[in-house]
Amino acid sequence: MKLALSLIALLNLYFAKAQTVDPTINGKMEVTWPAGNSRTGKVVFNLAPGHPLFQEISLDGKRIAAQADPVFVVSVGRRDLLSQNRWNIFFDKVPERPFQSHVLTIRKTTAAVRTEGSRTIVTIGPISAETFEGNLEITFYHGSPLFNVAAVVSTQTDAKAIVFDAGFTSASKDWQTFSWINTGDSLIRANAAKADTARNVAVKYRAIAASGKQGTLAVFPPPHQYFYPLDEAFNLRFTWFGKGYRGMVPGNGIGIRQELQGDKRFVPWFNAPPGTQQRMNFFCLLDTESETAAFAAVKRYTHNDRYVLLPGFKTMSSHFHNEFVMKVMLAGKPVPERPEFVDVFKRLGVDIVHLAEFHYTADPKGPDEKRLPQLKALFELCEKQSDKDFLLLPGEEPNEFFGGHWLNIFPRPVYWVMSRREQTPYVEDRPGFGKVYHIGNTSEMLQLLKDENGLAWTAHPRTKGSVNTPDIYNHEAFFQSDRFMGAAWKAMPADLSEPRLGRRVLDLLDDMNNWGTRKTVIAEADLFTITPDNEMYAHMNVNYLMLDKLPAYQDSWLPILDAMQYGRFFSTTGEVLMPSLRINGRISGDSLQLPANGLAEIALRLRWTFPMQFIEIISGDGKAVFRERIELSYTEAFGDREFRLEAKLAGRKWVRVEAWDVAVNGAFSQTFYIR
Repeated sequence: MKLALSLIALLNLYFAKAQTVDPTINGKMEVTWPAGNSRTGKVVFNLAPGHPLFQEISLDGKRIAAQADPVFVVSVGRRDLLSQNRWNIFFDKVPERPFQSHVLTIRKTTAAVRTEGSRTIVTIGPISAETFEGNLEITFYHGSPLFNVAAVVSTQTDAKAIVFDAGFTSASKDWQTFSWINTGDSLIRANAAKADTARNVAVKYRAIAASGKQGTLAVFPPPHQYFYPLDEAFNLRFTWFGKGYRGMVPGNGIGIRQELQGDKRFVPWFNAPPGTQQRMNFFCLLDTESETAAFAAVKRYTHNDRYVLLPGFKTMSSHFHNEFVMKVMLAGKPVPERPEFVDVFKRLGVDIVHLAEFHYTADPKGPDEKRLPQLKALFELCEKQSDKDFLLLPGEEPNEFFGGHWLNIFPRPVYWVMSRREQTPYVEDRPGFGKVYHIGNTSEMLQLLKDENGLAWTAHPRTKGSVNTPDIYNHEAFFQSDRFMGAAWKAMPADLSEPRLGRRVLDLLDDMNNWGTRKTVIAEADLFTITPDNEMYAHMNVNYLMLDKLPAYQDSWLPILDAMQYGRFFSTTGEVLMPSLRINGRISGDSLQLPANGLAEIALRLRWTFPMQFIEIISGDGKAVFRERIELSYTEAFGDREFRLEAKLAGRKWVRVEAWDVAVNGAFSQTFYIR
């Protein structure tokens, strides 16, 4: 890494944590970094007041942007901390209460530079908006023309909920075109000089770019962290370009944005608890070729928004309330040969899709003459759309008998009704349907799962309709049974201060391990509408099941259920993969024996796109949880490496592994049990 400062007085910034810059000196700071493939990136900062912060952004001596300012618009509302479960709330409607939007102020009176592994981090400040204060951090990632711009701020005021828009504006005329890829996957260009009042655009890959004669600057958010949880994955025009954005930002520019009203259902925004360091950030990628090359480079970070093939694994995603049966098949509408939602999943690279149909749309409690045809239509849909490379599996979110919300899956089609009259038998044969179960209470529900080798688990635990579950029933026979698999993970709630997503459920997994129950946690999406125009990837996640091949729909799907139940999988947002993980030679779900010294040998292979941030080894002794963090700040983008680690696990009863990158994308294993 090479660092040059135009003023001798500023050279000390490289070593100092912070230093005041005399605003009368008109100081400038130049940072260069190795951008991979023998390229060199350079940014010249202008620290003088009244001047754009980024005097120049270049790659290999070619100027890509000049006289540019980072801009942040922070919208601040109030979190409901009373009605449900405080910061874990989802059923909140922040924009329906008073809120205000503020342009972040950057004062540039302090500046510092530090190096962490393969990263160079420039800190400039202070910055402020409403009651939030902090600094601007610009992180340059060695080995790639990638950098991150982050407003790192905190507040001491309670019950704050936030969203932010961000980007760059430029006073220079270097930019000739703004460009993006539309939802039809076509490149669209607009004349930058003729850009009028800023407009919001729906794009694929969450990116927008500005180009001049010598190159392109692409701007995009962390692909999952930036999108707070919603019930729908609608594409809400998450980018902007043009002049005077929102009537608040002077100048002509590009950026990312949030729709303040979300999907107009429950709109929780981001948590901002007092004292936390909220990291509002976006990524920038430089390219000296065409916009096409720049977008191709951006798409590599999410594998073109696709879950890649891993030998020995099949991808599975769960919890989709698409309601195709009730809204199309049984509503008398034309039924296409292949519904578009199936194509959406196939393009995402999902091998197995587990539905959650009939969510308040059908007749789960009967009468039989309605319920049984509904199930039959669901089974026919799934069988017709399944093939040797794709399985569409029936499933429901029953929300009966056990308490809270939960999902189920059987290894074959099962006809069952969620009610039983006194004279109706538990199970009977019915012409046209075969074996039919009627369930009237908790013990019968558990018996059905046992009789049909089914699995159940808590949906969105500790939030939404499962606020107190599984905690309130962890002593019940059905939870203790091996038919109750555990729970499901989603990045909910959202908190920009967290270095990992979905802590709510990861903490639950640790708790369940300490309860002494062998439970697993699968990733879930919990989405309703599935269309090609949606921003599906941002709201998705996937489980990589240890399967060599897909079972045929006509056969038993038991291999899938076994992988789920026994922890033969890892879950991921897609950018971080765990092709191999063994602890003392065992795989997840296994029991392992420690040697006399209590050391465990961990062999972990990771593949990643964004530079990695850390690996964490989490273990417990039945009461406490222990965490050992291995920093990976030396890693560069697009890596594939095996890590050999040792962990002292004497006295521990279980252990598991997580890995997270700089964009807060991650993967987590299931549990290893220690004898």
